[in-house]
Amino acid sequence: MQKMLIADDNKQITSILSEYAKKEGFDTIIATDGQDAIDKFEKYSPDIVLLDVMMPLKDGFSVCREIRKTSNVPVIMVTARGEDYEKIMGLDIGADDYIVKPFSPSEVMARVRAVLRRLKNAEKQEIVFDKLTVNLDDYTVFADGNQINLTKKELEILWTLATNKNKVFTRDNLLNSLWGYDYYGDNRTVDSHIKRLRAKLDEYPHPTWDIKTIWGVGYKFEELTDEK
Repeated sequence: MQKMLIADDNKQITSILSEYAKKEGFDTIIATDGQDAIDKFEKYSPDIVLLDVMMPLKDGFSVCREIRKTSNVPVIMVTARGEDYEKIMGLDIGADDYIVKPFSPSEVMARVRAVLRRLKNAEKQEIVFDKLTVNLDDYTVFADGNQINLTKKELEILWTLATNKNKVFTRDNLLNSLWGYDYYGDNRTVDSHIKRLRAKLDEYPHPTWDIKTIWGVGYKFEELTDEK
């Protein structure tokens, strides 16, 4: 049975979400503050996390950062506020989805199913291009024989671009395919991820490929010719 960690200091919300999650076949774990969420995540290793932003001791952003240090488990952020900067921050630190209160429990479970379905349907394999190796089995990347520490979303962006070399992806393409829903608001989150991804990759030579910006459109993984 899959395990779901529900972290929220509102007992009514955790009770309702837990009830619906159990109907979906989940074994639920409840955390009532941020530190409790971290402790129970480490103890129970849940398959998915519903994470409230505003919690005592540690907020949801801090908890998500801690989770992402060791795990790529799906995280859905839940908040009473819907400011764009909060959505951008949540996605930038590795959240897979973002839900704004008030919400219906059925909507939350639909989001959970969608995130887990994307995870299940993701092709777990390896791509090798010259001296670049990207592996989705263990989420590792090697460039010129050196392992590069990428975040989950940085690696998924690289995988998406590299498995479709020379194809241009718009920012909206990447948001919708990697975060899995129509993203309303500022799409600078893609630019910030690309910037960090490039900085890490550029530490090692890669004369046969590059991540190119197509101005006014988006990005592509470009195979370079010998003349370049």
